[in-house]
Amino acid sequence: MTEHPPLPLRPDAGPLGLVGLGLVGQALAGNLLRGGWQVLGFDVRPEACARLRDLGGTTAADSRAVFAACRVTLLSLPTDDVVNEVLREGIPPAGHWVIDTSTGDPAAAVAQQARLEPQGVAYVEAPLSGSSQQLAERKAVFFVGTDPARFAWLQPLFASLAQEVFHTGGPGSASRLKLVSNLVLGLNRAALAEGLHFAQSLGLDPAQTLHILRHSAAASRIMDGKGPKMLARDYTPQARLSQHLKDVRLMLEAAGDGTPLPLTRRHAELLELAESLGWGEQDNSALLEALPHWPPAPPAPPGV
Repeated sequence: MTEHPPLPLRPDAGPLGLVGLGLVGQALAGNLLRGGWQVLGFDVRPEACARLRDLGGTTAADSRAVFAACRVTLLSLPTDDVVNEVLREGIPPAGHWVIDTSTGDPAAAVAQQARLEPQGVAYVEAPLSGSSQQLAERKAVFFVGTDPARFAWLQPLFASLAQEVFHTGGPGSASRLKLVSNLVLGLNRAALAEGLHFAQSLGLDPAQTLHILRHSAAASRIMDGKGPKMLARDYTPQARLSQHLKDVRLMLEAAGDGTPLPLTRRHAELLELAESLGWGEQDNSALLEALPHWPPAPPAPPGV
């Protein structure tokens, strides 16, 4: 296993790399820059790179250039396949640290570490719980799967990103806990959408209903962030609906046939309906828009 470096990790120790400058990547960059770190980033979309420069960061021509210039690089990428592609094409040098904040298959995280460690590259999984807006406000929570010495060395970096960071155990543990967290979070959001839809069908005022729910035993944190978006039909993305559908499919895959997840299976169907209606790239609170169209139409028979 790659030893953690003897030199302290601190803002004046050189730039941090950041590959993936989407909603979460931009929030990561903003927190790091406000914490005094230098950020060198890359994204395949020129407009995302321009946003990082507007924040005060710098950009590189590709991920290989990021790895070459930095000692530590954070990844914020949509799928395991993209993570794998970046790490195989970019090829981090020996002694490099990769902090993967992406949500993926726990088995893929274990395999990634097993592949990189013999090359002298430290791989640490660190998925987060929370939207890009919550991350920007340092209200997101990080789950970190690595050995205790590495976790301790990374504390100065995580202190700039969030108030709550949990060491979950070895490789794969953080990704497993992230799937559990996203399962509960997603079902809370779906319950809120269904409750508001139900309230409207009963002739209740949605705004008053949300206000009362937030002060009742039914209250959840999801009501604070997603309730107002649902009321306003404001689906400006903080976390995209299709991205959560990807996570739900990972949950079902991880559960296999041995762990029944009946609510999650129904949730997947509702998300798939919302995506088919064109809401996939919008905020995941747009799940509300699928409810008037439930149940989904059965698939057409072959040849029709």
